[in-house]
Amino acid sequence: MTIRPFQYRDLEDIDRLLTEEMERQGGDAEDLKQEAQRLRQRYGLLKILSLFPNPLQHSFCAYVAELNGQLCGMVQVSPFNRTRSTWRVDRVLVGCVKLAAGSPPLMLDIGTQMLRHCFQTIWEARTWIIEADVNDKDTLALYRHNGFQQLARMTYWAIAPHILPALAEREPDLPNLLPVSNADASLLHQLDTASMPPLVRQVFDRHVVDFKSSLFSKVTNGIKPRFAPTQRISGYVFEPQRKAAIGYFNLQLCRNGSQPHVAELTVHPAYTWLYPEMLAQMARNTKDLPPQSLRLASSDYQSEREEYLEQIGAVRMEHTLMMSRSVWHKLRESKFALDSSLSEVLQGFQAQRKPIPGRFSPTSPDASNRIDLKHPKNPKPTDLFNDPL
Repeated sequence: MTIRPFQYRDLEDIDRLLTEEMERQGGDAEDLKQEAQRLRQRYGLLKILSLFPNPLQHSFCAYVAELNGQLCGMVQVSPFNRTRSTWRVDRVLVGCVKLAAGSPPLMLDIGTQMLRHCFQTIWEARTWIIEADVNDKDTLALYRHNGFQQLARMTYWAIAPHILPALAEREPDLPNLLPVSNADASLLHQLDTASMPPLVRQVFDRHVVDFKSSLFSKVTNGIKPRFAPTQRISGYVFEPQRKAAIGYFNLQLCRNGSQPHVAELTVHPAYTWLYPEMLAQMARNTKDLPPQSLRLASSDYQSEREEYLEQIGAVRMEHTLMMSRSVWHKLRESKFALDSSLSEVLQGFQAQRKPIPGRFSPTSPDASNRIDLKHPKNPKPTDLFNDPL
């Protein structure tokens, strides 16, 4: 089996893998086919951006597996934070391959080899995270087999279009609602740190730079509303006494009604009364747009949010499981390199010249009182007996 980077000629085989995956899950592959079509149109631009450092350098990082000249799998990964200490497995596709002519299709265990290839190739990644549907037993088994452990349970909610006007009628009590800028990145980082458990915070490994917008993204967001059907609105609530941010939302609006609105909501655990106020503020932003549902997510450690969403009549759309694992790269040193390094270290302890032997041997305490009979100045044994004295 050969694992190599994704290339443009692999797009047709990727379409086949997407079809097989959706048939296995019993779903509709229309959304995935549209995504593959967009990738086909933007592949040249993404390839050029991956050649030099820029914010979009790793926007599309994928590897494919080939067996007997046939593409049988693909894995797509991306950095989860700006420092790229945590990476995310976005997708794993595994297809059926015939080993010989006339033999039945055999599902090969190539998902493990593709994941391990990513672990060994991307050295800057210390932690990997994934998110999979709780009903996809095969995918969960693959991740558990490769060392992933449960981190959190995610629930995706949908607020129906007829509920949003009722929420918009309420005047939100948000006197300190401010727009988001790069100067507020430290406040948003403190809010993000306080809103999650220590284990999740350690895995995400977010820093202040993760909440800042680059010049490239500012220019893109300024040009995009003129051509794209989506628009982004964000804001945060400032608490003047504590001088801290206690709530934040990022709303992606669809202006033509072709897709639902998507919201990202963060609330400090000590200020759960902000949920009705911030949802009312987001609902007011959708008043002048075509009726469409609002999608947002909640985790198992945000029980107050789930209680409020149930109270207003939101519907659970999907349950996923977020998992993580750490990677420790072993440093390999050859024996020659180790010996040469030791010789350089011990070189200072080696004698510069041959030591001069001493006159007396300090082997016993009375060595100084012994007579060396071989010395020319000392008398011979016969002379001691012939001495007249």
